[in-house]
Amino acid sequence: MMSSSIHDTPCSCDCLVSVPPASAIPAVIFAKNSDRPRDEVQEVVFVPAGTHPPGSRLQCTYIEVEQVSKTHAVILSRPSWLWGAEMGANEHGVCIGNEAVWTKEPVGEGEALLGMDLLRLALERGSTAQEALHVITGLLERYGQGGSCREDPMPFCYHNTFLLADRTEAWVLETAGRLWAAQRIQGGARNISNQLSIGTDISAEHPELRSHAQAQGWWSGQGAFDFAQVFSLTQQPVRMEAAKARFRAGRELLQKWQGNITAEVMMDILRNKESGICMDSGGFRTTASMVSILPRDPTRPCVHFLTATPDPSRSVFKPFIFGVGATQAPQVLSPTFGVQDPVRTLPRFQTQVDRRHMLYRGQQVALGLMESEQQEQGQQLRQKQRVLEQEGLEAARGLLAGEQTPAHQELGGLFQAFVERESQAYTELSTKLLLAQGGAGS
Repeated sequence: MMSSSIHDTPCSCDCLVSVPPASAIPAVIFAKNSDRPRDEVQEVVFVPAGTHPPGSRLQCTYIEVEQVSKTHAVILSRPSWLWGAEMGANEHGVCIGNEAVWTKEPVGEGEALLGMDLLRLALERGSTAQEALHVITGLLERYGQGGSCREDPMPFCYHNTFLLADRTEAWVLETAGRLWAAQRIQGGARNISNQLSIGTDISAEHPELRSHAQAQGWWSGQGAFDFAQVFSLTQQPVRMEAAKARFRAGRELLQKWQGNITAEVMMDILRNKESGICMDSGGFRTTASMVSILPRDPTRPCVHFLTATPDPSRSVFKPFIFGVGATQAPQVLSPTFGVQDPVRTLPRFQTQVDRRHMLYRGQQVALGLMESEQQEQGQQLRQKQRVLEQEGLEAARGLLAGEQTPAHQELGGLFQAFVERESQAYTELSTKLLLAQGGAGS
């Protein structure tokens, strides 16, 4: 059972962004690995744009908030038990990823908005990265952040940092309770990894940030104000020391490819196990991944690659494009349990349910079979995965170069088509291996 102490709680995520001239093409490139409890299922959810009557209320994971009159279409990669998301994008080319962080500000266990709720709300309401940032800070001021961030009776709570990007720039937003600091990135590469990373280069901040730090005795009020230095825990737990190593590794990998960063480079970084960025440690692992290409040219579509399955080194990044025909892919949608869901019944999380969606099940069965004794079949499956992924990347390159101009309906169905082909590959392999086992046993 998981303790809420950060000293023994493994938790990590990595977000990266490349803004021209760091990118190899005239586009902002966003990437994230979502590292969560090993058995947690992450689904990919498409929510169309909506209009809402005045006075509407919106149920988030734990609390209700006021709804706005219009919300943007979003694609979300989210732990299937909650309302928010670990990462996602909206129809205006805004991408956001969040990370757990602990600071000198105490983390309460009272239920409020999760960082993942704030992320989804920002995507639904912000048409630029900066607008989305203002959505988060406004909601943070009004409702606060809090509540357990995992599906377990033992509370696991943290504050959040965010990486926000659009077609022109990126922002890093780091919070400590209701307080926050933000840094604007208009060129170059940047990453975040479960720690405060904004120093003296602060582009925007909570109006009481410095006075609060001074009142707590964390800052003298003299000289430069270094947010990370002032608000970081004096004695860092082991897990946050590990996050420092991942942060350095991510920064070095981005620097290595400076000026030549592509979607493929970002995918390779997310698959890097040596650095710990592709995580598989104890009770946690990388449960889903995302890479987005946000072209500067507004006439070109943004392309979002999502895995919907654990471990990017054994998953397929599949392209999603907002279009007329964009719909929910049923194979990556988890089952629902209504009022009987353990997250809805009080006290919460006293029972467990099976949230695995069809693609998750197919991948896990195929991987389990090929790992048992079928190394050759495993290599064939990985080859099929890479070929399928390359097709998606080639399609993206053609669209961004203007070499392909498919109908909007066709663009909207792209993700669904790739999900179906990946699912079919897992079914074929499982059937083949089971038949072979049956033949060997007869």
